[in-house]
Amino acid sequence: MTLLKLQKVMNNEIARRVFLSRPPEPPTEFLFGDPTNSVFIGMTKIFGSPFSWSFQNLTNPHIAVVGITGAGKSFFVKAFLLRASYVWGTNAVIIDWAGEYNDWVKQSGGRIVSLGKGDYLNVMDLSGMKPLDRSKQIMTALEILTDIADYPEQRRLTQEAIEQAYQNAGFKLSENASPNADSPTLKDAINLLQEKLQEGTYVYPAELENAVYRLRQFAREGQDYFAKKSTIELGKITSSGLIDIDLSGLPDDKFRALAALFMLQTIKEKMRLEGWSPTKGIKAIVVLDEAWKIASDPRSDAVTIIREGRKYQFGLIVASQNPTDINEAIFSNVGTTIMLRIKFEKFMDYLQGSLNFSGFIRQEISKFGVGQAAVDMSFQTSVQFPEVFILDRVIGEVPLDTYTITIGDILNQNELKDPSIKKEFSYERNELRSILLGYNIAPEAINNTFAFLDKKNRLTEMRTFVQLMIRNGVSREVITQLLRSFDLKEEIIIRLFEI
Repeated sequence: MTLLKLQKVMNNEIARRVFLSRPPEPPTEFLFGDPTNSVFIGMTKIFGSPFSWSFQNLTNPHIAVVGITGAGKSFFVKAFLLRASYVWGTNAVIIDWAGEYNDWVKQSGGRIVSLGKGDYLNVMDLSGMKPLDRSKQIMTALEILTDIADYPEQRRLTQEAIEQAYQNAGFKLSENASPNADSPTLKDAINLLQEKLQEGTYVYPAELENAVYRLRQFAREGQDYFAKKSTIELGKITSSGLIDIDLSGLPDDKFRALAALFMLQTIKEKMRLEGWSPTKGIKAIVVLDEAWKIASDPRSDAVTIIREGRKYQFGLIVASQNPTDINEAIFSNVGTTIMLRIKFEKFMDYLQGSLNFSGFIRQEISKFGVGQAAVDMSFQTSVQFPEVFILDRVIGEVPLDTYTITIGDILNQNELKDPSIKKEFSYERNELRSILLGYNIAPEAINNTFAFLDKKNRLTEMRTFVQLMIRNGVSREVITQLLRSFDLKEEIIIRLFEI
């Protein structure tokens, strides 16, 4: 028989004993909205409640997605865009740094704009804008990408040449251009600067020469991707369904950043021009994937879209492996943050400090598998429940061409039972190709790897994968770095090299 013992306990001691506490999950009415006006994401982990996203009660429709490579960022983005198009007829523009979305967009019936592979964007294209506004945007892009802001005279000369090129083409600087009018190009502005230099009357010829050099790097023959007539109708960019702006064909990150900045500037102007309309959902979504060079700068139009997008029914999705890469003005103002698996403690510290979630949530994030996520939602009004909760996994369409690499064959019994050790790694074709390219593995070696994997029905063991890399001439040092990016322990990596 159990004895009941009475004990005197002070009030402050009782206060420290939490008998009942609200689970870290919003009530169902905040998770599951009208199916005709929300996007289904997945089921919550604790109660298995369906979660359908809508921005009606949130501060804005913008989303930040963070997580290591292979955690499921692109999977979430694809599922979200597809369902948003079903529910709201939402258009989407993907600014695709590495061409990761190319195949998916093709299979989904979208259009690919392949810069550096036959397509062009004229950065002086007005698309109905005022030439004065576009001139300022071009100068802002140059300030972000170069050090022209440190040279006021070169900046002045460059802006004057751009404005003069518009005037020579028959435009009035302070008036909106006709949407179908042919705009000048950077080559026209460069010619004006060169003519001024040849006159020999300018007192600072070195400043003029440097101004020419800065613009010419974006207009050289064979690399004049931004100095020819645009091959896409920019006036319809946000109303043409699904468009992938593939930047992978451009020679370096400076060119990619210029293209991304130009697209954001154009989309921002279209957003303002179209204004608000009494329709459900989001008219257009812009996806900015791993474009840290422009998402980290406060002058970027990504920041402007974040601040103004709600009133125009435009949404921005910013995805990154590193949350500190995203400008604080973006990260602190998005209405929703999707946190997939986070590898580094400093990133976890940054997220926890910014979003103020509990130690329980932090511990859960550290154990995530592919597709599992923590969600933070910023509501318009104060709520009496946790705003951060766990999704069992993001439920989306079946990934295209998924390649799976397993490590179960080299693990001992204790390791097989250890939930912190990931047992398999799954990637879509373009995602895996992007990872391998990131370690400067030769294209021939990558093609041979995929040819082998395709013969094995896209499934292999990690040891076989390592041996395949070695046979294709990839150094042990590079392979080791690649395996570390998979978050494998050192003892497991050493075991993988044993034959």
